[in-house]
Amino acid sequence: MHLVQIFLPIHDNAQEPFPREELRRVRQELTEQFGGLTVYTRAPAEGLWKLNENHTSRDDIVIFEVMALELDVTWWREYRHELEKRFRQDVIMVRAQQTQLL
Repeated sequence: MHLVQIFLPIHDNAQEPFPREELRRVRQELTEQFGGLTVYTRAPAEGLWKLNENHTSRDDIVIFEVMALELDVTWWREYRHELEKRFRQDVIMVRAQQTQLL
């Protein structure tokens, strides 16, 4: 079993919020594809990364998690590219880790 996490920004690069419908759309797509999900939306998480020695960039993000029995890397890669277009991002972080139910 795999835990897949998607880190989505809630604002574009001009700090304009994305329409809530975009996040609802992702929620619906993932629920239909995987039968359920967890979304961390209560308080946006903060993503930070250094662009250079003098500048650190920041994003407020929400995290979507799904559990998948099999990891279809091709499907996830294509979905990530689609999300990058829809959310106008150079890169959206999608990561997977193998997990075991205890």
